[in-house]
Amino acid sequence: FMLKKRPLVYFGAHSRHIGFYPTPSGVDAFKNELQGFRHTKGGIQLPYDEPPPLSLIARIVEFRVKEVTNSQQFRA
Repeated sequence: FMLKKRPLVYFGAHSRHIGFYPTPSGVDAFKNELQGFRHTKGGIQLPYDEPPPLSLIARIVEFRVKEVTNSQQFRA
């Protein structure tokens, strides 16, 4: 999903999980809450056999919206 021509988050379907990619800043900002999930620098694995953490996903997206919006204020 894009906002102001900048990526917010990406999703990808894999054989055993859904990949949720909120960019490295989105993962880093919520790293303490992601301890129950496999994650990398820029992505989170959401297993198909577990309910997705919808409230956490929503907060990560809200974080990214604020981050992108605020960074646009400083661009000429």
